[in-house]
Amino acid sequence: MDLPTIWFLAIALLWTGYLVLEGFDFGVGMLLPSVGRDEPGRRTMINAIGPVWDGNEVWLITAVGAMFAAFPAWYAATLSGFYLPVLLIVVALVFRGVAFEYRGKIDSPVWRRRWDAAIVGGSLVPAFGWGLVFANMLRGVPLGADGVVRSAELYSPYALLGGLATTALFVLHGALFLGLKADGPVRHRARAAARSAALVAVPVVGGFLAWTVHDRGTGVGAAVAAVVLLLAAVGCAARRREGWAFTATAASVVAVAVVVFGGLYPVLLPSLVDPAYDMTVANAASAPYTLGVLSVIGAVFLPLVVAYQAWSYWVFRRRVHVAAA
Repeated sequence: MDLPTIWFLAIALLWTGYLVLEGFDFGVGMLLPSVGRDEPGRRTMINAIGPVWDGNEVWLITAVGAMFAAFPAWYAATLSGFYLPVLLIVVALVFRGVAFEYRGKIDSPVWRRRWDAAIVGGSLVPAFGWGLVFANMLRGVPLGADGVVRSAELYSPYALLGGLATTALFVLHGALFLGLKADGPVRHRARAAARSAALVAVPVVGGFLAWTVHDRGTGVGAAVAAVVLLLAAVGCAARRREGWAFTATAASVVAVAVVVFGGLYPVLLPSLVDPAYDMTVANAASAPYTLGVLSVIGAVFLPLVVAYQAWSYWVFRRRVHVAAA
């Protein structure tokens, strides 16, 4: 296996970690108004993800940084071709991070409602936006011979379905996380939210995966596994096996990522102008020396990052409940 392929797999792994971990706290943020119906409920939800949400975003920073270093042409084409959705995602993430820190600074219902709206929007926009971006990568872009995206029709039915699929999947993932992590009324409302979310997530995710497999011709096994795991999560949640239900949705997100990144190999960005202009793992990679240096750095520091985050999840593993004053 050559270095470009190894680094493509590494980037796929980093993105998968981001989608699994950040996916559930996006889901918690989107559920804030419906599951956290009062201030103790909303505090319980925010406290459930409070120790880990910023650590989860490290996976995004690492994944994007690895794309920049290992596949600079892919990085540049992605940012230029999907400039608007990526910009909206970044702005949303900034507002979301600020909202977590500032909503409790002033004891005012109006003040908190405004920051709560920022948390909801800051969770919804990335959840939908990343699905939209990856669906467009799979579909292809108007890529010229110079590797520059001329223009991109971002809002095709397939791309919109991709955005809806990640949004619905993350809502279900977040509801099951709250069922596992929260206690009291939030835990009970999260179970009801998971049942409702599953009615949307299973057909939407299944439809997107079926469309992807039909177009790309690969990933049938992973697509079937993703849907089966979603159904298993629903069954486990109905039996109040919250740990198994959350594990099943996490595994389903992994299976969806396998379909997506399997469809992106070896063509990272298909050209809608001419297949000769396709951006591939081979022609978009950095020089072998650069990839070699990156491999040494990654081998040293990535295990440390993973170990630290695993330790933080273990430390904050207990259920969370904020009682009414």
